[in-house]
Amino acid sequence: MGLEINTLAIIPLMTKMHHPRAAESATKYFLTQATASALILFSTTINAWMTGEWTIMNMTNPTPTVILTLALAIKLGIAPFHLWLPDVLQGLNMLTCLVLSTWQKLAPMALMMLTSHQLNTNLLIAMALMSTIIGGWGGLNQTQMRKIMAYSSIAHLGWMILVISFAPNLALLNLLIYLVLTSSMFLMLMTLNSTNTNKLSISWSKTPTLAASMMVTLMALGGLPPTSGFLPKWLILQEMTKQHLGALSALMAMSALLSLFFYIRLSYTISMTSPPNISNSSLTWRKKKNLTYVIPILIIMSAAMMPITPTLLLLN
Repeated sequence: MGLEINTLAIIPLMTKMHHPRAAESATKYFLTQATASALILFSTTINAWMTGEWTIMNMTNPTPTVILTLALAIKLGIAPFHLWLPDVLQGLNMLTCLVLSTWQKLAPMALMMLTSHQLNTNLLIAMALMSTIIGGWGGLNQTQMRKIMAYSSIAHLGWMILVISFAPNLALLNLLIYLVLTSSMFLMLMTLNSTNTNKLSISWSKTPTLAASMMVTLMALGGLPPTSGFLPKWLILQEMTKQHLGALSALMAMSALLSLFFYIRLSYTISMTSPPNISNSSLTWRKKKNLTYVIPILIIMSAAMMPITPTLLLLN
């Protein structure tokens, strides 16, 4: 019931724009989420029929467990059930995209963490590897920022579900850092009013400081040290190596390079390209922007959480 309320409550936010693309996005989102909710109910019903209990904390039979895993994967947009996410985000405004990419992931991820000890590990690993590869590959040829952020979300979710069976605390840490990075990225895109790479290339002439900060956040999303984004990847690869999954760790690390390529391409667009300009002035006419205090805090957290790794591990 909570998941359904969560789904239905965001539909009015999606259709706020009164545009055919927004209506299409809302319809696609509703249908996928309703299907996933029905599968969760189906899984719990089968479990209740087999065990006589309605609780999902101790599923013993593989059938309801696999159905629950697939249902949560559809809810989150994990590959191969990812196709709805880029299309839905492309039809929405930036603020709704921010809510969809961050807040809407919390409920299904909480359910996945609760049941992580009994979910099918091989299925999770296969979906994780597929998500990181598709998340990197899909974003390579994109010019729309919302689609790039959707594929980025798919790749990050892949890293989370990879480690969720072995160390749920690392998955939680990854989720928290993903929320910080994605929130700061969307807030900066909203401030600069950039929806595609062409608009992004003139962002330095609007707010140079914010454009430089966006470059750092992009590097953090790609997982480059010493930014915060490197921290979960490093800890997850370390955990996978401890579990004697060396080949899988190597594949995951290589698939992260695909994502890193389009983040570096965006950084290059922001910092080293200037659009054809007929004006003699190098700076565009700029409005006074009311930058909130949230953006600087999120940027600092995106760039500088690496040194406090031991503290974060102790908290987990």
